[in-house]
Amino acid sequence: MSYDQPQQRRGGNRARAPPMSMRAPPPNQNGHQNYPSQDNYNNRAPSMMPQQQWVDPRYSHYNSPQQNYSQPPPREYQGGGGYVAPQQPQQSPNRYQGQNQQYPPQRGQHSPSNNKPGVWSDSASESSVNMDERPGQPYKNQGQAYQPYNPATGPRQPPQQQAYRKPTEKSEDGKKVMPNVPSRSYALDGEDDKSKRTNRGNTKALMALIAEMWIFHIAIILGSTYWMVFYNPINFYTDTELWNASCYWKLVFLLPMPYTIVCLFGLALPFRTPKFLYHDKLKKRRCDNFYILTVTRGNNREAVYRAWNAHKHLERLHPSVRVHVLTDEPFFFENINCYTCPKAFSTAKSKYKARALEWYRQTMRYTEYDWIMHLDEESVIDDETVRRCLEFIWYEEDCHWGQGVILYNQYKFWSNWIFTVADALRVGDDLSRFQLQYTYFKRPLFGAHGSFLMTNGLVENAITWDLGSLTEDYEFAVAAWKRGFRCGKVAGFIREQSPQGYMDFMKQRRRWFIGIWRLGAFLPKLWAFFWTLGLPCLAGTIASIPLGLIKATAQPTPRWLGLCKDLTFCVFVYLYILGMFIQDVDKGKFPLLVLLHIPLTFIVQFITVTMEALAVAYGLIFPPKGFDVIKK
Repeated sequence: MSYDQPQQRRGGNRARAPPMSMRAPPPNQNGHQNYPSQDNYNNRAPSMMPQQQWVDPRYSHYNSPQQNYSQPPPREYQGGGGYVAPQQPQQSPNRYQGQNQQYPPQRGQHSPSNNKPGVWSDSASESSVNMDERPGQPYKNQGQAYQPYNPATGPRQPPQQQAYRKPTEKSEDGKKVMPNVPSRSYALDGEDDKSKRTNRGNTKALMALIAEMWIFHIAIILGSTYWMVFYNPINFYTDTELWNASCYWKLVFLLPMPYTIVCLFGLALPFRTPKFLYHDKLKKRRCDNFYILTVTRGNNREAVYRAWNAHKHLERLHPSVRVHVLTDEPFFFENINCYTCPKAFSTAKSKYKARALEWYRQTMRYTEYDWIMHLDEESVIDDETVRRCLEFIWYEEDCHWGQGVILYNQYKFWSNWIFTVADALRVGDDLSRFQLQYTYFKRPLFGAHGSFLMTNGLVENAITWDLGSLTEDYEFAVAAWKRGFRCGKVAGFIREQSPQGYMDFMKQRRRWFIGIWRLGAFLPKLWAFFWTLGLPCLAGTIASIPLGLIKATAQPTPRWLGLCKDLTFCVFVYLYILGMFIQDVDKGKFPLLVLLHIPLTFIVQFITVTMEALAVAYGLIFPPKGFDVIKK
């Protein structure tokens, strides 16, 4: 009898077996399921591709259409060849057939026993089931990264020693598990609603403020530029000349202008938030697992437990949330969801952080219904941002990965004025240049950050983390763009910490600059070139002091040149002040103190600009030989 179509049997409404295309493959001789390799995810044979899915007609109204992630992106996202209509979405299979079984309610619904504040309602989600991660049971989605036997190629036999550990330890239920992978989730052990929260933030109020600030950005920048051009007593401009001898050395002040013009457009366009875009009647994209992954080497024990304690309660917000910590061997931490990348694991190109992420990808065996939030060891994400990440997953069906705004006020904020002000520019960059990229272009024109990087499992399986760059996040974004995957903005914040040492600051900027410069694509090299323009701009600023005193060169500046120069200066300084203002408001600083920090930021930013330029020179003279891990 064929199960490709439902059959009406005599004797009442009996349980029906699923079709052959939905059955799990038979186990091999070692007990592992013969699933297709995730490394060949996009090169599967026709027999491995999803077949026609059988849906019980009794429950067909529960299966709403969803985006098809089992294939590469549609051709209209891949460029060239004109527009092609998207593929018809598939319907998710009903996994609850049976005589005495009823279709279960969606997990996470509010009910008399689950009517607690802060519990997320998933009443309209397309997800019908989540991966098993219940206490006392090993994970069901552990993959081939640590399996001594590969179903496709047979036993692994490296020339020297076995590359992957054999399962030698036993979990509480007596099953053998890998020592690198926890046997159960420890997130909610001893956790309740009264536990102290260390991931506090004013995300909701701050996003509402930023959404309305775009009109103030235009007014402040244009108003300050107008004052400097026409009323600043220090400037000496003329309307009778278009060019003179002083214009030659004053042109260096226009070198940052391409960067500031891009930022000006990002500030002038509205900061899109989902306030009026999402509602309960919209259909939700399916999400089985949302991994909140903190990536760390593991040698800073305090930082590991600090991140774990800040995030472990997040699994209460929604059934799909998983809180994990990824470390390198030999750093393994008991009683937390710690995944440790073994030393024997190796890839063709990736090292350090990218190598650990590749091991984790193979271990977790992502599907198109999995999403991963990448965080650094000092990153903290609050409850409201997690909710907004879930909304991005559910409703932004055109986006395959996304990113939000990073603040640097979580720990030791204002303990060092110079480094605090230096990272304020990065916040302003997220609110201008990167919001333009994620909100309007939907493509990583300016790159990506390694933290607050939320990706779909299909994207990671297609790109992988086998990347050899010092800036694996930027290379990953460029590769995803080439494959046709689109990005979007997550309307949330995470909070981190600035470097606390001068050499750590220099090494961090040096790695970014050299890593971007070494990427093969055109745009990364272009942005790295603009970064190097800070050196002649700094030299011109220093030279302007003696040149302005020499009679031969102390000539009035043509007003058109002064307009361009002052606009560039105002936008650049405003990025610093905006970033500091947003962080102070988020931290709940006293209003008078927030106002006092504005002139302080204006003064200190001259020092930080010099440090940024010196970091570029440091990278050009002494390029890094490896991945520099800095202390924070």
